Amino acid sequence: MLTPKPGSRPYTAVLLVPTGIGAAIGGYAGDALPTARAIAQVVDCLITHPNVLNGAQLYWPIPNALYVEGYGLDQFAQGHWSLRPTHQNRVGLLLDQAIEPELRLRHLQAADAARATLGLTLTDYVVTDAPLGVMLRTAESGATWGTIENPGSLLRAAETLIQKAGAEAIAVVARFPDDTGSEALQAYRHGQGVDPLAGAEAVISHLVVRRFGIPCAHAPALLPLPLDPELSPRSAAEEVGYTFLPCVLVGLSRAPQFGRGMGDRRPTDLTADQVDALIVPATAFGGSAVLSLAQTQTQIIAVRENATRMAVSPEQLGIRAIAVDSYLEAIGVLAAHRAGVSPQALGPTLQRLQPLEG
Repeated sequence: MLTPKPGSRPYTAVLLVPTGIGAAIGGYAGDALPTARAIAQVVDCLITHPNVLNGAQLYWPIPNALYVEGYGLDQFAQGHWSLRPTHQNRVGLLLDQAIEPELRLRHLQAADAARATLGLTLTDYVVTDAPLGVMLRTAESGATWGTIENPGSLLRAAETLIQKAGAEAIAVVARFPDDTGSEALQAYRHGQGVDPLAGAEAVISHLVVRRFGIPCAHAPALLPLPLDPELSPRSAAEEVGYTFLPCVLVGLSRAPQFGRGMGDRRPTDLTADQVDALIVPATAFGGSAVLSLAQTQTQIIAVRENATRMAVSPEQLGIRAIAVDSYLEAIGVLAAHRAGVSPQALGPTLQRLQPLEG
C-alpha cells in the first residue's frame, strides 16, 4: 500500500463490478482494469475483486490494490473477516479431470512460464478425482450463473493442495463447455452481451473460499475460438492465448489472507470500518457487500454510465449515495472526499443553510 499523508490514516476505497451481469465496463475481459488503475492513484488502498483485475494473459501490477475473491469480500464487508496483506503466497494449481491432455499441458506450461518469467511461487498441482461437470445457466434478466455436478471433488482437491503442498491460495482451472456457435457467446465477443462464463466461475471460487478461508480464483479451460474480424476490443484479451491462467496466478500471488473472526485478527489487519468509499454501478446495488457497507459511514458512489442487466438502484433500497455519470467523475469525488472537501463546494452554486424543523 502507498504511504498515507502525514497526520492521516490510509484512505481506503472498494471498487465493485459484480460478475455476470453484463456491466458495460467490467463485464468483459478485464476491461475495468484501466478504471482500477486510475482510482488507485487517488487512494492509499484499493480493494477490488478478480472480475475487475483479470484480463486473461493481460494484467497490471497495482501496488496498493488488494485482490479479494467475492465471497471473501462479502464476509469482509459484513465485518466477519479482516484482510491481511501479504508479500507472497504459495499458489496451488487445481485442474479439472475433464480437461483434455493437450489442453492440460497448455495450462501447465502457462504455470511454469509464470514461475520462470514472473518469479511466482507455485506448489505441485493436483487433478480432481472426478470431472467437475460445469453447467452454465442464464437468468431471465440476462445475468449468468452456473453449477458444478461434483463440488466434493473440487473441495477434496483443494484440501490436498493445502494439507500436502502447503498452498496459501488456490487457482482453479475447470473445463467449461465449448459453445462456439451460441448467440450469447457471439454477442459477448462483439461487446454487446453478458459474459456466459462469469456466474459459474464465481460459484467455483466461492465454494473454496467458504470452506477453507484462503484466496481462490478461477480460470476456465476452453478450446481456442476461430478468428473474428468483428471482435470487440473489450473482449479481445480472451483471444490472445490458449489459457486465461496468467492473470489469476499473478493476482493470487499477492492476494491478502483472511482473518476469520475476532480471535483471528491482528492489529495490522484491514477491517470494514476502515473503508472510506465504495464505487459501484448505479443499477447493481443488491449485492451483499453493498448492503453491508451501506450500514457504515462509507461514502457510496453510484456510477450511471456503467449500465448492467440489473435494475437495483440506491433509491429503491433507501441507500444514500452520490450519483455520478462516469468513473472519471467518481475519481474527482474520491479526491474531494479524501481531502475533506464537500463535492457541492466544487460547483458554481451552493444552497444556503436551512433551519431544521423541531
